[in-house]
Amino acid sequence: MSLPIQRSPYFEEDFSACYEWYLERAGKEIADRLVDCVDQTLEDLSQHPGLGRRRRFRHPDLKGLRSFGVSPPFRALIIFYWFTDRELIVERLMHGSRDLPRRLLEAPGLD
Repeated sequence: MSLPIQRSPYFEEDFSACYEWYLERAGKEIADRLVDCVDQTLEDLSQHPGLGRRRRFRHPDLKGLRSFGVSPPFRALIIFYWFTDRELIVERLMHGSRDLPRRLLEAPGLD
């Protein structure tokens, strides 16, 4: 049984920015491959939400947040999420080399 996936507005903005980045720098084929890999990773997480690792961020708004890398070749991109018995809540999508505790609390596009 898979959980319904709820994508937050921040996730949607992060995803759009990633797609545009790949579209501009690598072309439509690679950007579309990103879409497929993110969709497949979300489907995997909806079926097995415990796959991701529980993060230990100190900020109370990030307590219980989990993370899982997007399918290769986009493994450097990380999906951050929570889950309940009823749904998978996808919060953010960002590159793993970021200052994650700080960036996770900021709105997308503040680079």
